[in-house]
Amino acid sequence: MMLVKIVNYLVLIVCVLVSVAFVTLFERKVLGYVQIRKGPNKVGFIGILQPFSDAVKLFTKEQNFPMVSNFMVYYICPVFSLLISLVVWAVVPYEIGLISFNMSILFFFCCLGVGVYSTMVAGWASNCKYSMLGSLRAVAQTISYEVSLALILLSFIILVGGVDLNLFSIYQENSWFMLISIPLSLIWFSSSLAETNRTPFDFAEGESELVSGFNTEYGSGGFALIFMAEYASILFMSMMMVIMFLGSGPCSGWFYLKLVLISFVFIWVRGTLPRLRYDKLMYLAWKSFLPVAINYLFFFLGVKAFIMMM
Repeated sequence: MMLVKIVNYLVLIVCVLVSVAFVTLFERKVLGYVQIRKGPNKVGFIGILQPFSDAVKLFTKEQNFPMVSNFMVYYICPVFSLLISLVVWAVVPYEIGLISFNMSILFFFCCLGVGVYSTMVAGWASNCKYSMLGSLRAVAQTISYEVSLALILLSFIILVGGVDLNLFSIYQENSWFMLISIPLSLIWFSSSLAETNRTPFDFAEGESELVSGFNTEYGSGGFALIFMAEYASILFMSMMMVIMFLGSGPCSGWFYLKLVLISFVFIWVRGTLPRLRYDKLMYLAWKSFLPVAINYLFFFLGVKAFIMMM
C-alpha cells in the first residue's frame, strides 16, 4: 500500500514538473501578447518545445561557483528550495489513494516556514553583497505576508472545523467561499504574489535595483532549480486558492480550468503592474492586510459560536 502511494506521489511530481515547464511557456506567450509581440514560436509547433530546449541549455552549461562562497551550502540551497516546493504538493486532497492526511494545512504551514531558509542561506552562502541584500529583503517580505496567509487560513479552519483540505470541497458544494469573503480572497491572492516573489512584489529579484537579488551568483543548473521552485510555488498557491475559495476538488475537470485561470492572472499582473516601493510593500502587509485578516478571524469566530449556540 505504501509503495503504491509513493509511486502515485512520484507520478504527481512528474506532472508538476511538466506543468512548470509549460507554465514558463504560457507566461512568455502571454507577456508577448501583452507587449504586442509573438513570444516563443520557433522550437516545435508554435514553440511548444521551447521549455525543454531551455532546460537542456541550462543544465548542460558549465557549472561555476564563486571562489569566496560557502561551497557546500551554496550548492545545496537550490536543491532544497525545489525539494520544499515539491514536497508541499503532498497536501493535495486527491481521492484516488494518494498521500492524503488529516493535518494537510499544518503541513502546508511547515513547508511555508521552512521555504524562507533556502532563500536566506542562498544569499548568505554566495558571499556577495547583492545576494545578501536581496535575501534579507526577500526574507522580510516572505515572513510579513506569511502572517496574512496564516490568519486567513485560520479563519477558514474555524469555519470548516478542521485542518484537512478535503473539508473545503465538502463545505463549498452549494456556494463558494469567495462569494462570502471577497476581501479575504483578494488578500490571499495578493499575499500569494508576495510569497512567490512575483510582480509587483518581486523585490527579492528586482533586476533594476539588486542585480537579480539572492540568486545573483547562480547560473546554469542552480539557477534552473531556483526558477523551477518559483514556478512550482506559483502553481501550488494557485491550487490552494482554487481549493479554498472556488470550491473544486482535484478530481473535477473544473478544478484544472480554474487553476489555469488563476495562473493566468499571476502572469497578467506581471504584464500590467509596475513594482511597488519597498516601504509601501511592508505598509500594505502590516497596516492593510493584517487588520482585515484579524477582523475576519473574529467575525468567523463569532459566526461559529452563534451556530454552536443555535
